[in-house]
Amino acid sequence: MNKFSKFFLIFAGMSFVLASCTKDLDTVPIDKDVVTSAQVYENPKAYKQILAKIYAGLAVSGQQGPSGMPDISGIDEGFGQYLRGYWYHQELTTDEAIIGWNDQTIKDFHWQTWGAGDVFISAFYYRIFYQISLCNEFIRETTDAKLDERNVTGSLRTDIEHYRAEARFMRALSYYHALDMFGTVPFVTEKDPVGSFFPPQISRKDLFDYIEKELLEIEPLMIDARQNEYGRADKAAVWMLLAKLYLNSEVYTGAKHYDEVVTYTKKIIDAGYILEPNYEHLFMADNDRSNEVIFSINFDGMRTQTWGGTTFLVHAAIGGKMDPMKYGVNGGWGGTRATKAFVYKFYPDATSSLRISPNPGKKLKKADYPIIYVPGSYQGWDPSNTETVLASKLSDNTYEGYLYFPDANTEFKFTTGPNWDINYGDDGADGTLDANGANIVAADPGYYKINVDLNTLTYTVVKTDWGIIGDATPGGWDSDQMMTYDPSSKLWTITLDLTAGSFKFRANNAWDINLGDTGADGILDYGGDNIPISQSGTYMISLKLGIPDYTYVVERTSYDHRAMFFTDGQSLEINNIEDFTNGWAVTKWKNIKRNGTSGSDLTYVDTDFPMFRLADVYLMYAEAVLRGATNGSLSDALNYVNEVRTRAYGGETSGNITASKLTLDFMLDERARELYWEGHRRTDLIRFGQFTDGSYVWPWKGKVPDGTKTSPHLNLFPIPSSDLGANPNLKQNSDLY
Repeated sequence: MNKFSKFFLIFAGMSFVLASCTKDLDTVPIDKDVVTSAQVYENPKAYKQILAKIYAGLAVSGQQGPSGMPDISGIDEGFGQYLRGYWYHQELTTDEAIIGWNDQTIKDFHWQTWGAGDVFISAFYYRIFYQISLCNEFIRETTDAKLDERNVTGSLRTDIEHYRAEARFMRALSYYHALDMFGTVPFVTEKDPVGSFFPPQISRKDLFDYIEKELLEIEPLMIDARQNEYGRADKAAVWMLLAKLYLNSEVYTGAKHYDEVVTYTKKIIDAGYILEPNYEHLFMADNDRSNEVIFSINFDGMRTQTWGGTTFLVHAAIGGKMDPMKYGVNGGWGGTRATKAFVYKFYPDATSSLRISPNPGKKLKKADYPIIYVPGSYQGWDPSNTETVLASKLSDNTYEGYLYFPDANTEFKFTTGPNWDINYGDDGADGTLDANGANIVAADPGYYKINVDLNTLTYTVVKTDWGIIGDATPGGWDSDQMMTYDPSSKLWTITLDLTAGSFKFRANNAWDINLGDTGADGILDYGGDNIPISQSGTYMISLKLGIPDYTYVVERTSYDHRAMFFTDGQSLEINNIEDFTNGWAVTKWKNIKRNGTSGSDLTYVDTDFPMFRLADVYLMYAEAVLRGATNGSLSDALNYVNEVRTRAYGGETSGNITASKLTLDFMLDERARELYWEGHRRTDLIRFGQFTDGSYVWPWKGKVPDGTKTSPHLNLFPIPSSDLGANPNLKQNSDLY
């Protein structure tokens, strides 16, 4: 499929008349020299260019890069961008995300304390209706009568008929967002007059009916599923929006439409989409290659530059000890993290993580600790080799490290610098160092713990073989499970089945040399605390010695790969919202390609936003069946859920569930695990009755650190007070606003 709107199309200017919900704002003309529709449509290419502007309205906020020529004057082009506003409303109000900025009223989203004057709510509300106005105007200009006037015939006319259907889809999408978030809103279509006009307020039920009718009418007019250019809507996008509408119908209208959910999700499933084999690839800079994506918002770091969109999603999630370049960008904004309530969806006790990340030690630089060198026959007698050194962790002239000698009778000495000026050997082979003394000899090949005390001029050399021991291991506390050393990686490793419990590392099947982790900081300590394992499973354990700091990794070989967190230096608890290190960081969105290279620009990202994708379809089908759909089957529902989970577990079935576990409670959590940070969570929580009530709380819900119940009127965002003042036909959707 060809890529569409991954370029900054020049929008041939025309005069737009917005609905009164935005008429009080200054809308910026695109081209001061082109002011009438007749002038615009003299160029046959204008139809597709204007359609591209409609699609681009979800991705950018104006006509000049990230800022400078805004579509709507007076609204910040960063948080006023459509996708960023959508994400704020759907994620920051939930357990999935929190942001550490003091940006105007943003904390009201976490606290669920917003009001009708909130700037972020107003910005997104006006962006929705600006988008609807773009669609209305294009639809007005592409009627049969208009095309006849312009003598448009042949293939161009056929194309324009598709464009018009797509514009109606895009309008339905924005009206769906208005329906979901605001309920009763101003309503205007292409049939309403252009100019000063106060749109009437439409009820939620009537708006539902309108969106449904529009989608059903345009379905046969759309290009077939998977046959349109990438980034343009097709029949599958229509089916998906219908399925979304029907899945939430009970919230919107009180009527159930779960059979319809099954009908339209099955249409998508039968259309040939397939799950992306690697979950991570769905959120990378070349995710346009995926056959899972049904409809996306497209971004290009060189041509669709914005401070919103996926540029926001990548940058805002980076802070603390995170290296921005690992995520394909040149800096982090230190904003978004996850709450512990969401982390618990993967790790119910928050300690059973798939990976205990090693602490990198002291800045990852050997020179941070004083060192001495160990030249010898095993490394070519090179006194300047910084890979064969010992370090003084306490800077007290005592040094320690571990070195591997591959051959018998390895000879070596110690030097205080990267030269032979001051060197020590052992003339008597008695453990006492002598200046310019004889070479020290290790009789057997192996991995040696070496200690040197330059205060007393003594040393010890102990051959070590490492294993793990503990009640989490098959041998309990009675016998070691021996590890294997790999000279190329310089790691001791073992893979084995563990049970809930704990373990330690120890050398030579004895307690003389043992390592634990006091403080659970990933740095090993002699005689330190036991290392906990809270879930049974197969683990790969790695031990990295060398020179201090000594570190380790405990990694589940079969685990949920969707859990993408950065935890080094991050606390699980969020005691201070403003501190980025409070809360686990999320690494789901990246500006990195599958081959490991960065996107085209290090500031503005290439990663597209998959608004609709197949995994969501599978989960929607399963939920509809659980809610009583009569035209689906529980066996199919279970199979679809397990397809999603098999992908999540790297192609293994160890994460699959049985029919007895397929419940609505499970589905809500599974949707969080699969779709987090993709703009679904608020709608899901409302559908399950857990957004404002007290049955489920998360940190800072209700402006309380541990979370509390909030008012049900918050299930809808308020109509901005500025629009209530501008349009006498409007009434607020709740007396509590």
